[in-house]
Amino acid sequence: MNKSNNISLLSGFNAMFRRDCLHCIKNPSQLLNPLIFFVMITAAFPFAVDSSKSQLTQIGPGIIWIMAILSYLLTLQHLYLDDADDGCLDYIILSPQPLPLLVLAKICAHWISSGLPLIIVSPIIGIIYQMQVDTILVMIATLFFGTFALSLIGSIGASLTISINNSNILVSLLVLPIMIPILIFGARTIGLYQAGTTTISGLYFMSAYCMFALSFSPFASAAALKIGSE
Repeated sequence: MNKSNNISLLSGFNAMFRRDCLHCIKNPSQLLNPLIFFVMITAAFPFAVDSSKSQLTQIGPGIIWIMAILSYLLTLQHLYLDDADDGCLDYIILSPQPLPLLVLAKICAHWISSGLPLIIVSPIIGIIYQMQVDTILVMIATLFFGTFALSLIGSIGASLTISINNSNILVSLLVLPIMIPILIFGARTIGLYQAGTTTISGLYFMSAYCMFALSFSPFASAAALKIGSE
């Protein structure tokens, strides 16, 4: 009986994850617009400042992380709003599957469509800022933990404002202060590595922050969705 329940839970998670990924493929603007915004601004910034190697490597980590967070904020509104508009959210809430599990599937799909593309293009941005290969690998590691944590924290903000029209600004105001530690440690970890200092503490913090957000974000988002649908 427990084995069949586990299979049922896994099938529910996979179905929701696959559904949201296919929805993103059918609506490529939700994927491309934040990605283009991230690439264009980070690539254009060196033209406005001193383009020496020392200057670029110094300001690069901060700019990359700031633009990653800002582009991520553009994607949060669509996390639950599209389902609320077409009525699918009511069926998701009434599903026999545990709502936190379905929420976690939507968060994972959101990271695949929003966080993973940023990680894929980040080496190109690192080259523009004249980072070494090992520094780019550290940047990828920080973005991996940081973007997934952003999806988890952003899910709470998106679910809290699901019943409010034009809530994109409100979501940003709710989520941005909580994202500041990710910004600080993400950019600082890359900067410390460039200076020859160990970065293991920064990576430990970001992974711990990610696991901490994972422990409560699906449950908080599910509770907020239930309240918002009433």
